[in-house]
Amino acid sequence: MWRLLGALVCGPAQNTRLCTSLRKRCSGRPISRGRATIFALSSGQGKCGVAVIRTSGPASGPAVLGLTASQALPQPRVATLRLLQDPGSTEPLDRGLILWFPGPHSFTGEDCAEFHVHGGPAVVSAVLGALGSIPGLRPAEAGEFTKRAFQNGKLSLTEVEGLGDLIHAETEAQRRQALRQLQGELGQLCQGWGETLTTALAHLEAYIDFSEDDNIEEGVLEWVDTTVRGLREALLAHLQDARRGQRLRSGAQVVIAGPANAGKSSLINLLSRRPVAIVSPEPGTTRDVVESAVDIGGFPALLSDTAGLRDSPDLVEQEGVRRAQDRLAQADIVLALLDATDLASASSRHFLETVVTPGGPSTPGRRILLVLNKADLLPEGMQPRGPALPPHLLLSCKTEAGLEAVLASLKRELAAVCGDPTVGPPVLTRARHRHHLQSCCEALGRYEQSRARDLALAAEELRAARRQLGHLTGQAGAEDILEVIFRDFCIGK
Repeated sequence: MWRLLGALVCGPAQNTRLCTSLRKRCSGRPISRGRATIFALSSGQGKCGVAVIRTSGPASGPAVLGLTASQALPQPRVATLRLLQDPGSTEPLDRGLILWFPGPHSFTGEDCAEFHVHGGPAVVSAVLGALGSIPGLRPAEAGEFTKRAFQNGKLSLTEVEGLGDLIHAETEAQRRQALRQLQGELGQLCQGWGETLTTALAHLEAYIDFSEDDNIEEGVLEWVDTTVRGLREALLAHLQDARRGQRLRSGAQVVIAGPANAGKSSLINLLSRRPVAIVSPEPGTTRDVVESAVDIGGFPALLSDTAGLRDSPDLVEQEGVRRAQDRLAQADIVLALLDATDLASASSRHFLETVVTPGGPSTPGRRILLVLNKADLLPEGMQPRGPALPPHLLLSCKTEAGLEAVLASLKRELAAVCGDPTVGPPVLTRARHRHHLQSCCEALGRYEQSRARDLALAAEELRAARRQLGHLTGQAGAEDILEVIFRDFCIGK
């Protein structure tokens, strides 16, 4: 068992398989009444200065007493230095800090404990093994701590998603957006919409039940109609966000495109600060899409180096050009790259006419940043010669002259695409959010259609709209959706 538990700290790819094996070994032990107590390593994998092992459930208190050989639990939320020992053999394991969080004042709402121990694999393995030997404890599933926090009402579903995004945030803008969602801003906005909808539904139900008794004030239906109409307009306005939250969460699609041998591979290598793509003076070297995730001024971007756009008899290169055109159609931002010394060529002119020129056949509503590469080959003080050009930037991938200007312009384009996560109302960060809001709007639209024919049908549409808002915040969430969300968390969170 020691080798099995020691492997738990070696890497997340092995966690699921190892935890399954450990559960089988622990399955014969008696389990305390009520919900099982879970335990897991919550800090990062591998060697570290301090490792945090946490528990949650009714046996957390006995686990602390068993590992510390103490008669009393530590003072709640106060770090206490204790010697940890194996509860069976009394062998010393480590000296560490114990934190005790009695429920419901804990992350999960249950009794919780944290063991802050030295981060060597042998120490972590020994403490995990000791916990596994205590009746009523079992290894946690991925995301199970957060799932219990949701089930116990400590977090809403949108807050859970915000926590997951915060854990996976790689840029400053992603961190800010995730923190706003974790703090409950999106959930509070949806809750306000739900309360408005509930009030409207209550008034409509009262009118249906009591209007014949003359106990209902005049103008109730008109108030409901006005409220529903205003709510639908607010939801529609919130949906018109150009998917900024989703782009910021997953990264904006930035496609580097241009004729063959314009320096596209050199540019992706320069922006990535590593050799992502092969660079060769021979045209047509890149034949597939090469991707690289980068942080541009705090905004996430997925760079795509594409094949040079040209006619070629080579079947493989033809496929590469087709994939490049497909990626162009999906781009949020296009880094249009041309050779500054070759602007008069037929390939450069064709690229300008079909990709770069505003209103061209392949540029509807797309942000394009025109960059003229190989500026170091231009005679000193001479501007590029060629057809009339739209606004552009000069760059030398070889000397990096002009790189700061390109990065500044790209950051401005990314800010326009992703938005500022610190201002304005909270944005929708997942397709799931958008689906439920759109479904809610559709139900409100059907209310307006049903209102003149049958008030009972109209009330049912309001209930359907309210259910959609409940699905968004998790108050009426389907179990399969919840499983997908919590599966994305690491073990120990």
